Amino acid sequence: MAFLITHFFEGGTAQQYETVLKVVHPEEGLPAGQRYHVAGPTQGGWLIAAVWDSKADFDAFSSDILLPALHDLAGGFAGPPQERSAEVANLVTA
Repeated sequence: MAFLITHFFEGGTAQQYETVLKVVHPEEGLPAGQRYHVAGPTQGGWLIAAVWDSKADFDAFSSDILLPALHDLAGGFAGPPQERSAEVANLVTA
């Protein structure tokens, strides 16, 4: 079942987002298992939402790529995100 994840980085900026994105996303597009990725500024920080093929795909990306990058990357987001997730009950595309 598809899996939705959101990350809110309090105080996050577009520059921090671009720094992280260059490290965690392949040049040719999305990581394996990720269907959609959207992000933008919001009140108080930066919000990212992604839809994955499964929670297992997200978990593998998170443990193998995302968390190590956030921990070690200079110029990225300061601190961990506020995270929300859900199993996708409805996914409509244009």
